[in-house]
Formats: sequence, C-alpha cells, structure tokens
Amino acid sequence: MYLRFAWRYFKAKKSTNAINIIAWISVVAIAVGTASLIILLSVFNGFEGLVKSLYADFYTDLKVMPASGKIMQVSAGQLNKLNTLTGIEGYSLVMEEKALLQNGDYQTIVYVKGVDSNYEHITNVANKLVRGRFLLGNADTPSTVLGSGIESAVEVESDRAFLPLTIYLPRKNSTMSTADPSQLLNADQIIPTGSFMIQQDFDNKYMLTNLAFLKRMLDMSPDEYGAIEIMLKDPEDEKKVLAQLLPIFGNSALIQNRYEQNKNLYSVMQLEKWFIYAALSLILVVAAFTMIGALTMLVLEKRKDIQVLKALGTNNLLIQKIFLAEGLLLAFLGGGAGALLAVLICWLQQRFHLIKMGGDSFLISYFPVKMIPGDFLLVLFTVFIVAIVASWFPSRKASLQPVALKSQE
Repeated sequence: MYLRFAWRYFKAKKSTNAINIIAWISVVAIAVGTASLIILLSVFNGFEGLVKSLYADFYTDLKVMPASGKIMQVSAGQLNKLNTLTGIEGYSLVMEEKALLQNGDYQTIVYVKGVDSNYEHITNVANKLVRGRFLLGNADTPSTVLGSGIESAVEVESDRAFLPLTIYLPRKNSTMSTADPSQLLNADQIIPTGSFMIQQDFDNKYMLTNLAFLKRMLDMSPDEYGAIEIMLKDPEDEKKVLAQLLPIFGNSALIQNRYEQNKNLYSVMQLEKWFIYAALSLILVVAAFTMIGALTMLVLEKRKDIQVLKALGTNNLLIQKIFLAEGLLLAFLGGGAGALLAVLICWLQQRFHLIKMGGDSFLISYFPVKMIPGDFLLVLFTVFIVAIVASWFPSRKASLQPVALKSQE
C-alpha cells in the first residue's frame, strides 16, 4: 500500500511547482553522480587492466625462488618431476644480479637477468622489441637485450653497436676487506643485439643475457639457480599446480603467483580505487541534500493527507514507510538512469575511442574503459544507502505529524 501512495505522490501535480522541480533536480543529481562514479571506476579498471597486462609480459604465472638468499639448488630429479606436471606449459631457469654496465664514458647500474632458451617462449619480452633481435649469445660470446631506458642511459643503439659493452659483476665470496679492489668484480664484454620496451619499471632496470654466461661470471655451480619461472597451460589451475610443486621443492623454496610477485603494485592499485570511490561518493551525498529538500517540502504539502490517514487509523510506521518509499523511488529513477547513461558512455568510448589522452608518449591514445558488474552493484548499493539516510529524517518528521482535524459544531 505504501508503495502505491509513494508513486501517486511522485506523479501527482503539486500545489507548488517548486516541489516538482526540486524532486526532478534530485533525480538528475543522483543520475549524474551515479554515472560519474561508474564511468570513473570503469576508466580506472581500464588502466588497471593495461598495467596488469604490461606486467604479465614480464612476469610468469608462478615463480619458484629460494626461501632465503639469492641462490637455490635444483637437482636433476626435481627438474624431471617438474617436466611430468601436466598443468605446466613451460618453465625457464633464471638468475638475477645487480651489475655495472659501461659504454665508454657512460655507465649505469642494471639488473642483469640470465635466462635459458625457454624464456622467450614463456614470457612476451621477445615480442616487445623496439630495436634489433632477441639474441642472448652463449657462455663464451655473450650478447644482451637491453631495456630501452638502459639503452638510453649508456648511449648505445643496440642494432647498430660496433663495439661491445663492458659489464662488471660481483665476484663470489669476495669481501670489502680484499686489498685489491679489482678482485671484488668480474668483468667481461657483452654485445648488445636489441632493446625492449614494456614498462618503465622494466625498461630502466633490466638487461637480459644467457644464463650460462651469468653463472660463469658469478662462479655458480651447475645445479645453482636464482629461480624457476613457470608458465601454466591454464591460469585457473594455479592452486592445483601449486599443490603439486610444494612436495617437489619443500620448505627450501618459496612459490609465488603473479599477484604475490607484484604484491605492492596490486595493493596500491586497489587502495587507489577505493580512494576514488570514497571521493566520488561525495557527489551522491550532495545529491542527497536535494532529496531531503524535496521530501521535506512534500511532507509540508501532504500534511492534510497525513492527518486524514491517521484519523482513519494509520499508524506512524506506515506513514514513515510512505515517505521512505518516496525517497527510494527518487533514488531508483536517478540511479537507474545514471547506470544506463554510464553504460552508453562507456560503450561509446570502447567502440569509438571518443575521449583521447593528451600527448603521444602513452602506449594507447585513448582512455581505456572496462565495465565490471561488481562496480555497478557497489554504486547502486551506495545510492540505496544514501537514499535511506536522506529519506529517514523527512519520513520521520511526517510520521510524527499531530492529528489536528477540526470538529463539527
């Protein structure tokens, strides 16, 4: 019954046009707030997906690494067991170490990553070359693929380099107490063959070479490695494969998925998304004030109706429900219209790339958009909560209206 009263009050002509105007203003304000919140969350989802895809080009689904220190021992038996796992598409044995890279007067600190021949098949780095070819050489004649930022830092064009670069790596078991500083480092020449561009975190940090060369430079034994990077046939089988890996490597190894390898990144992105949601929710709070004004004026308009209903035996709870339903009706119309508007704008952006990004230094020229049903539900639930709070006070005031009917003489 109270829903019928609320609908009739909404569509009925009021004695004061301002009530209708304020009611529609509140609907429009809620629609704009809802649409804005959904659109901005969808844009954030687009950027988040873009960043994750860039990191997925460099990081694999799983990574087996030493539980402590930089080096882990991997036996032939463990590798044989790893080859029998059906959920694994492939894996690569890798090693990372900080090094000094020098080209004449130019030098920079880098992370050199030694990889085996499987690496280019389990990551997408080889497909991100902007110069040269993905050639890493061998233990005696090493070559390297540089991040584009490192390439710029040492002033070299990887596909046109006539002279090799010099790389300095720490010597195993060396200490600062050594009298001769040259004994602290191993040095060798390495030929640049290409450069990749993925994301600044990688482009300015990493250079790739063959694993055999890096192990020779670090005086590592044949069964010592830095990590095993694993690509899965189906990422959904992550937990299943993880359960199979644990018995093989035991407590001496730490196995991380893609999220755990970039935990700080994903945590920051989630925090930013919640901050955006909280900040933009203030738009809905502002819209709530117009709703309060519209409902308060409607209560004043319907004082006689309220008194008649009470005289007929209507209790305060039903009166309150009528005006609560009125507020929810305004919120439903505004929220629904806003959600539809957001879907339309996001679809147009996805289809036609209407809104461009300034400059030409980005990987894409337009704002990416990704609509997630959970965002729609979250925003509509927020609209519902705001509507309940905004409608509570006017509806409570309406329910407490005294009965003051005139008696006939």
